[in-house]
Amino acid sequence: MKDGFRIYDTHTHLGLAQHSGRSCSADQMLACMDRCGVDRSLAIPFPMVEDYRAMHDLIGAAVRAHPDRLSGAACLNPFIPQPAFRGEVRRCAQEFGFRVLKFQPQYQPLNPISPRADFFFETALENRMSLVCHTGTGIPFALPSLFMMPARRFPQLKFVLAHCGGGGVLLAEAIVAAVFCPNIYLELSSLMPHHVLEALAHVPASRMMIGSDLPESLETEIGKILRLEISAEARQDILWNTASSVFEQA
Repeated sequence: MKDGFRIYDTHTHLGLAQHSGRSCSADQMLACMDRCGVDRSLAIPFPMVEDYRAMHDLIGAAVRAHPDRLSGAACLNPFIPQPAFRGEVRRCAQEFGFRVLKFQPQYQPLNPISPRADFFFETALENRMSLVCHTGTGIPFALPSLFMMPARRFPQLKFVLAHCGGGGVLLAEAIVAAVFCPNIYLELSSLMPHHVLEALAHVPASRMMIGSDLPESLETEIGKILRLEISAEARQDILWNTASSVFEQA
C-alpha cells in the first residue's frame, strides 16, 4: 500500500529471458514490491525462454510460496502442436491456479484476427483465464485494433491491452478498441501522465490498470497515477480494483 492505496502491478516478469539475458527471482521481485508499496503482482514468464515449462514451474512455486502477494500467468510458443499448448495451459491452471494467459505477438507472431488464433482464445476460456495482450512493438500483429475482432467473437473473454499501444504511439487505437469492446481493458505502462488523462476522457478507470513491465519503471508507473488530478475512486480503480476484478475473479 502507498499513500493509502492498495496497488496491483499487473505486468511483471519472473525467471530468465533468453532474448535479453534479464533475470528476476521471486525474492528480488518481492523486495522491489516491498520497497515501492506494491501489494500484489502478476508474474509472467519472459516472452523468450529456453524452457517454458520450467519457467511455469518457477512461477508456480513462487505463487504457492507467496499466494497473498503473487499471481501467475502462462506464456508459451503458440506454434507448438495445439494439444501440447492446450495441455500446458491446463496444467498451469490446475496445478498452480494461474488465471492469465499472455498473448505476445512481438516475439510470437500470431495474427490475432486469423482463424489460426482461435485456439488461443478458446484455451483461455476453457481454463477461465483472462488475456494480457502485448501491444505496440511487434506490429502489425501487435496493433491494438487487431484485438477488437477476437474481443467481439469471444465476448466472455477479458482482453487486457498491455502498454496501451506503447508509449502513446498507438494510444488512440487502444482507446477506440476499449470504447467499442467492453471486454477490453487498458494497462498503462509506458504512457506519459497526459496520455492517461487522454484515455480517461473516453474509457472509465474501472477498465484501466497499472503495470511496470520492468522493475526500474515501477516507482514511475505508480507515481504517475498517484500524482494525477483524478478522483480517489478513479485512482484506486487504476491501482487495484480493476486488476483485482479481472485477474482474481476471471
